[in-house]
Amino acid sequence: MPSDGPLNSDNRLTIHRLADGGDANTFASDVRAGLTRHPKVLTPKYFYDELGSRLFEAICALPEYYLTRAEGEILQTHSAEIVSSIEGPVRLLELGSGSAEKTRYLIEALLANQSTLHYLPVDISDSSLELASQRLLRLYPGLRITAFAADYFTALQALAARVSADPECRTVGLFLGSNIGNFGREESRQFLHAVRKLLRPGDALLLGADLKKSRDVLIPAYDDSLGVTAAFNLNLLSRINRELGGDFDVRKFQHQAIYNEEPGRIEMHLASRERQVVRIRALDLEIRFEEGETICTENSYKFDRDQLSVLAKDTGFSLAKTWHDFAQLFSFNLFVTE
Repeated sequence: MPSDGPLNSDNRLTIHRLADGGDANTFASDVRAGLTRHPKVLTPKYFYDELGSRLFEAICALPEYYLTRAEGEILQTHSAEIVSSIEGPVRLLELGSGSAEKTRYLIEALLANQSTLHYLPVDISDSSLELASQRLLRLYPGLRITAFAADYFTALQALAARVSADPECRTVGLFLGSNIGNFGREESRQFLHAVRKLLRPGDALLLGADLKKSRDVLIPAYDDSLGVTAAFNLNLLSRINRELGGDFDVRKFQHQAIYNEEPGRIEMHLASRERQVVRIRALDLEIRFEEGETICTENSYKFDRDQLSVLAKDTGFSLAKTWHDFAQLFSFNLFVTE
């Protein structure tokens, strides 16, 4: 059951656990819903069990995976400029904080301008939140953390109810990485509308967005020569086997990465190599696959500046400034409230 109070607190740290069992209690129902749909789907948030998280760390180090390097380059080069674009002092709200390793660039830039900083990270995993928070508090004595272990929408509602607006501080939201690309068109707008409701005039959102580019760059980033991304994708079936008693034979499925140019997105699929039936004991479910039938496991939309400007306007923001890496592969976009 979700806890209504702090999971762990001291003078500088409070962690609220609001997720109803985190991924564990929703995994089974989401697997059932996704694999009984046509076409079949599995949501990408379930990639990140312990093994999946390690595989993703390996992906980030691959030469083909430009996103991590491009994002790091922007943060190393432009964090001071990004921070100076917002009149301070500020408090920092991060959605999907994870290890908060990238966030340190912005935290350090802010603490160079103000003596203290209130950081409000949101992540589905309370253990990740606690580990990351304790590390940040050791590194930055001027930091205070109020964390929320919850999905995005639950956390946004809780923030509105539990964290009072500070008239002396602007709120700067962070949605780093290319996570906005995992939402469909309407989902992205629903999400950004929810963020906007939490913000006041003069607040801002720093949004990471991957940019449109040649398929010759895109496809290898999602289908590397060493097969690490394939293992990452196939681990989703192994997770169903481990946690739900599935009998997927992962050798009978093939990783696919496709660039669908019209909507401008990379699609990751798991394709059945043959006609087969898979049983999942915990769900008392049989799933039939035709040869070549796929499970879509991730969509990753790519953007251009015009699309980002429209996205901002549609959701109550305006696009004030964009920062790119040198090769213009990735972008950080400052959405400001009006």
